[in-house]
Amino acid sequence: MAYENIIYQVDDGIATITFNRPKALNALNAALLKEFSQALDALAADDTICVLILTGSGDKAFVAGADISELAKYNTLTAKTFSENGHAIFARLQALPVAVIAAVNGFALGGGTEIAIACDFIYASENAKFGQPEINLGLIPGFGGTQRLPRLIGANRAKELVFTGKMISAAEAEQIGLVNKVVAADQLMAEVMQTAREIATKGQVSLRAAKQAINHGLNTDLATGIHIEVEGFGMCYGSADAKEGTAAFLEKRKADFKGSLKD
Repeated sequence: MAYENIIYQVDDGIATITFNRPKALNALNAALLKEFSQALDALAADDTICVLILTGSGDKAFVAGADISELAKYNTLTAKTFSENGHAIFARLQALPVAVIAAVNGFALGGGTEIAIACDFIYASENAKFGQPEINLGLIPGFGGTQRLPRLIGANRAKELVFTGKMISAAEAEQIGLVNKVVAADQLMAEVMQTAREIATKGQVSLRAAKQAINHGLNTDLATGIHIEVEGFGMCYGSADAKEGTAAFLEKRKADFKGSLKD
């Protein structure tokens, strides 16, 4: 499928979606979100993909927020619909059975931060900037900033970012636990790809089970979370990958995982 606002590529089990509106600093509009949703559909239908990387086109921005020229035309109903649509897409992103890495290569403001925190973890270039500046427009975050951000960095730090609308550097984002790793701009994609390739060698069934156990467990009490882990642990034992992994360990060789999410 041809896209105008994103670039979708797949190479050896690793998919990359590049937000591609560099003249608008990759700002989110309805057209980009529609194409992003379509790309997630394509990814979900391809059981060879193990990892998804999200990044932005150009060297200035990952996603610099929503397209203000479009937002300015909304009323109460259309704004609510836009928010609901974004939430539905980001929920699908978060629920993907593959690992999702945000490679933040510049400004990640508003919806840019919200996309990044819907991923499994974030690597950022040294020039990356994060923030939830909606308060400066008389608004609040509309794509999960008031919900995912406190769960990731704590309520107090999230409130400070949301209430002030200030931007923070990649270094500060790493310090508060928003970002996993900060690297030089020219090394960002190489670093992300190295991690992606490592993850892609793991078993798909166990990767999915681990992601589901962590994500679902965070939204419940400890006892229920442990039950989720027990169920996932048992499920893994029914996969070909578990048999291959244990056999490889006993035979002192590297495991060759070929299990599928359809197994």
